[in-house]
Amino acid sequence: MHKLKTQKSKPKIAITGGGTGGHLRIAKVIKDELNKIGIKPVYIGSTTGQDKDWFENDEGFEEKYFLNSSGVVNKKGINKIKSLAHIIKLSFEAKRILKKYNINKVFSVGGFSAAPASFAAILSQKELYIHEQNANIGSLNRLLKPFSKKFFNTFLYNDPYPVDEIFFETARIRKEIKTIIFLGGSQGASFINDLALNLAPTLQEKGIKIIHQCGKRDFEKVKNFYEKNKIEADFFDFDKNLVSKIKKADLAISRAGASTLFELTANYLPAVYIPYPYAAKDHQYYNAKFLADKKASFVYRQNEITPQIIIDILKLDMEEYSKNLATINSKNGAKYIIEKMGV
Repeated sequence: MHKLKTQKSKPKIAITGGGTGGHLRIAKVIKDELNKIGIKPVYIGSTTGQDKDWFENDEGFEEKYFLNSSGVVNKKGINKIKSLAHIIKLSFEAKRILKKYNINKVFSVGGFSAAPASFAAILSQKELYIHEQNANIGSLNRLLKPFSKKFFNTFLYNDPYPVDEIFFETARIRKEIKTIIFLGGSQGASFINDLALNLAPTLQEKGIKIIHQCGKRDFEKVKNFYEKNKIEADFFDFDKNLVSKIKKADLAISRAGASTLFELTANYLPAVYIPYPYAAKDHQYYNAKFLADKKASFVYRQNEITPQIIIDILKLDMEEYSKNLATINSKNGAKYIIEKMGV
């Protein structure tokens, strides 16, 4: 008599965290990888930040929950105590969600959105996995690290950074700079936008094409400048298919959020990184320094950068920088993570 082979049941997974695009891009890439193997995770995020914009209508999740959580780190005195009490209350709400869906593994991408479900995972004795995007570990992730089953970080442990495969598929080695992309982010970085407008006449004179993601806030100002000065530029506030723009560029000028940094790295696109000066623990500077130390990109403080520095960089051969980028990250970062989670 033959014994029936029992099929191993798939684990039930919750993804938590968000607030900013950097966190949410990791959540999306992991969700997409889980969907490929027939798993629809539950998402637990926040009503604050960009979580709803990203995932409210995403059918790749079994269910989505947006809790009324907010940050604690920058609050003081009684407000900090109130916020902590609120997080504890939400943790019990998240615990009920984990129980409802029989969740046995929780994957956190960090950010204040991650606090309730991460604490709930610990309270419920569920496996907690954490992905820290940045070179400097965030406060919540530092607190939760000892309780995690696995802590993923590219800067500290050489874990491959999970990036949408399209960035690798469209990668090419850059040499001569014929096109520059300015990445001000979906919300817009006024400093980078102003630098782009300052450089635009010189770039046009040199025959260098301009691609400019300026964000919603500065869109009218940028539009009026290019039109008034008769400068040809591909400018836009936001584009869901940003990789189609990135692959055309030979140099980027950008902030240094980890997800942007590793997307450009995957595409072998050298960049001049200008870290956001008020980022927690100055993490953007250390993110970019990681590449600059490998002669794979450039990093300048906001108070150091000048248009002349960019003009001097235009004279350099980008081939060495681009080839160095090709050695830094590897494909299948999301697959690596879910395998390490025992999925």
